[in-house]
Amino acid sequence: MDTIPFDYKESCLINNNDLQNLHKTLLPEINRITAARTSHYITDYASINLPFDAELLKTIEATVKEKKSFSPTTLVVIGIGGSNLGTIAVLEALRGRFYNGHHDINVYFVDTVDTDHINDIAQLVERDLATGDNIILNIISKSGTTTETIANAEVFLEILKSHRPYNYHQFVVTTTDKDSVLWKLAQEEEFACLAIPEHVGGRYSVLSAVGLFPLCFLDIDIEELMHGAQDGFAQSTQKEIHDNYAALSAATLCTHYNHGLIIHDTFLFSIALESLGAWYRQLSAESLGKAYDKDNKLINTGMLPTISIGSTDLHSVAQLYLAGPYNRFTTFIAVNTHTTDITVPNYEIFESLVPHIQEKPLAVIMNAILEGTKRAYHNDKRPFISVTLPEKSAYYIGQLMQIKMIEVMYRGFLLNINPFDQPQVENYKKETKKILSEN
Repeated sequence: MDTIPFDYKESCLINNNDLQNLHKTLLPEINRITAARTSHYITDYASINLPFDAELLKTIEATVKEKKSFSPTTLVVIGIGGSNLGTIAVLEALRGRFYNGHHDINVYFVDTVDTDHINDIAQLVERDLATGDNIILNIISKSGTTTETIANAEVFLEILKSHRPYNYHQFVVTTTDKDSVLWKLAQEEEFACLAIPEHVGGRYSVLSAVGLFPLCFLDIDIEELMHGAQDGFAQSTQKEIHDNYAALSAATLCTHYNHGLIIHDTFLFSIALESLGAWYRQLSAESLGKAYDKDNKLINTGMLPTISIGSTDLHSVAQLYLAGPYNRFTTFIAVNTHTTDITVPNYEIFESLVPHIQEKPLAVIMNAILEGTKRAYHNDKRPFISVTLPEKSAYYIGQLMQIKMIEVMYRGFLLNINPFDQPQVENYKKETKKILSEN
């Protein structure tokens, strides 16, 4: 398989000397991440070892085989943030948005406590159970104490127990830190347990049991996903910056951030990749939005990650992007080969309206729009990098996700911040628990 091509030389608006200087700055971190491959799961860089963990794959496949022996028709994934964004990103990239109804097993992601939304999913689950079908609940929380996740777990466990009172425990899989309170509860209840390595943070956990169990359960080729991630690691630890997209992207983004570009827009020219953008938004926002640097100096740093979808959002925000402040860096992501081929018919009544689209494939039209957009950005000196997936496959999605995770690690190094913690997230959680305990 080839590595994912990326294009930057004429569009990133940073000269080669500056990139080479940043490469020298990054070399110690490139060496640290390379060396972490022999440290298994004991460092903050632990997630880079997930794609190489053969025992993890065996455990996942064995658990999936056991749960599929009950012939379930529905999987309910109960988690939030890093506990499900990566899974959704991979699933939608490979299956599109309308996967339910086209495959043997439906999946519902329960990631909010919006009561009406949860009720809608609960009714679908109740219907399945009432007609004799089986469901699997996958409860995911690294800490085991996430408020939204535990609240929803109780709701759906109650539904499951009301229909399967004697053997409900057979239909539950928990994914959490070993020895967390959820792990201990699962042991008592005889739920299947899958462990998240201690030093693998939630937003870096898609290639752990967090993502691999539901993806494998839904017949995604997780071996190819991991193979792609392995090659993504190899590409992201190249010593020459022009061969290392993770380092190049990190250097480019940090340079423009230091020059006042405070927004990073991921412009995806494939609707199936929108959730990949949402996954990356969390990854970069939680990792790089920090109040203090490693020297405990107050810096309040962070580049705002946004998502745009081509060509839809060209008809809502392009005017701002091409006329507004020069405060945005863009990463365009597109797909070269599609699984379908639809061509515009040649109807005479429409020919006079837009004659240049007649008898052209939609993919050709979309590519022309993408190239036209990039040309407009370039003409107006709006900096960007282009990434083109050869195809929407598990291999290339795994490769891109691993590259992006390591890119964020490099950005943290260049900003002198810790890309693995999220201390301020705890602030709203503490206040929430206070309010709930008061009522």
